[in-house]
Amino acid sequence: MELLHVLLAASCILLVSFSQSSSLCQGKTLPYMTPDVTKISGRSFDYIIVGGGTAGCPLAATLSKRYSVLVVERGSSPYENPSVLQKKFYGFPLLQTNEFSSVSQSFISKDGVSNLRGRVLGGSSTIGGGFYGRASDAFVRRAGWDEELVKESYKWVESKLVSKAELTKWQSAVKFGLLEAGILPYNGFSLEHVEGTKMGGTLFDHDGRRRISADLLGTGNPDNIVVLLNATVKNIIFHKKGTENEKTVHGIRFIKSDGNASQTYEAYLQQLANSGSWGDVILSAGALGSPQILLLSGIGPKRHLKSFGIPLVLDFPEIGQEMIDNPSISVLVESGPEVQLPDPPQIAGIAEDFKFIVQGLILPISINATIIPIAIKLAFPASKGKLELNNTDPRQNPLVEFNYLAKEKDMEECVKMVQLVERVAGSKSIAGFLETESNNNSKSPHELREFCKKNVRTFYHYHGGCAVGSVVDNNYRVHGVKRLRVVDGSSFLESPGTNPTATLMMLGRYQGIKILEENTLHEQSKSNHNQTHV
Repeated sequence: MELLHVLLAASCILLVSFSQSSSLCQGKTLPYMTPDVTKISGRSFDYIIVGGGTAGCPLAATLSKRYSVLVVERGSSPYENPSVLQKKFYGFPLLQTNEFSSVSQSFISKDGVSNLRGRVLGGSSTIGGGFYGRASDAFVRRAGWDEELVKESYKWVESKLVSKAELTKWQSAVKFGLLEAGILPYNGFSLEHVEGTKMGGTLFDHDGRRRISADLLGTGNPDNIVVLLNATVKNIIFHKKGTENEKTVHGIRFIKSDGNASQTYEAYLQQLANSGSWGDVILSAGALGSPQILLLSGIGPKRHLKSFGIPLVLDFPEIGQEMIDNPSISVLVESGPEVQLPDPPQIAGIAEDFKFIVQGLILPISINATIIPIAIKLAFPASKGKLELNNTDPRQNPLVEFNYLAKEKDMEECVKMVQLVERVAGSKSIAGFLETESNNNSKSPHELREFCKKNVRTFYHYHGGCAVGSVVDNNYRVHGVKRLRVVDGSSFLESPGTNPTATLMMLGRYQGIKILEENTLHEQSKSNHNQTHV
């Protein structure tokens, strides 16, 4: 009955639309937020960030220290909405999705696998499991990032949003189940990505309140940030100047998320004070949203854009390529007659030279029922797919295909994943919690491969489409376009750590600092040049 009361309350709350944020967030004053597009239309800003998600919010907060920032978020504000921000309602907002306004938007890839994307201020940090873990040192080195600044940026996020979880009985059972299955050693509480079994950080505080990337907006200059809610960017506006192969961004064109797609509004970039340079439009709309916006703006494969009647700005075949999703296998374990309350992951098993990530959770599937999956993902899949437009409505999902297990190497790894996750599910520790008998069902090699084909799912950590190197440079500037950057998971070539939430928030902070430093150097150079000519 307790679960029924919890979820009934959540279902009632979800019927209410919260378009305006509360004024305070953990003692910090949040910036001005509005769903009124007419209050933004025609205005100019130093920086425009498309997407108030996991990376976009810390990026906006950092840039606001010196510059005016517009954040355009296609979803609503989560504040004062306990169905999103309270741990006891974990998983429930994922059950109720609709076309234009739900906090999560469902899509089905061309592979036939159901998936979700965030559509709310704070992005995936607002609807995910709240597990926090850094990327590995090797990932940071491969990315070519400044290692000291990466550590500082992680610590900045952690000081505001992250704490040590108090293990539930289920998570304790998962911990011992992972150890029984041979995922060793036990590393205790750690924010680092280390092989073995560990307890990660959590975005839920000790009162069960979810802390999200949008909270970081409160650390910025509230006078310099404006958040436009329930508005979807339709395309990018370009100056009609420069060489044929280099375009210059002037602003954005947007619509109401729940309104008429033909009624458009505009916002523009302005020249930075004390500098001869300009700010940027920065796409932080996620692995589906950012490549989709580039395509809708005329940046992409020429033939594909022509088929939708989109005027070509830059023939760029790499847009939407290298789409990757980590294939996942889940084993459902059955409990006794008592229905378990939703329980997000707090423990992670990291195995086989970081290739496999295992977690256990309890998810609601209806108003009065939960399931208990033990899930495992392949961290470094070789199979890749692509993203293309489905239509020209930016509110609709693009077409995406991930080609799960298409490469033989991935299929071979999936077979190993099934064997490992079944050892965890069949452990004495899990059986003890569930009050059932432990068992390990052995499968033949053929049965294992067929199981993978029929049961491959997502871990919700898809990435790519605007990869560093092929689409953006090491400063996350889009090749061949001035005043345009992409800072989000679409730039990743692999998913960092156990999940990307921590690294996306770090990246927003990191790139914000990099941009501030870059502008300072430009101003100093201009000042020195002027003094030389006095």
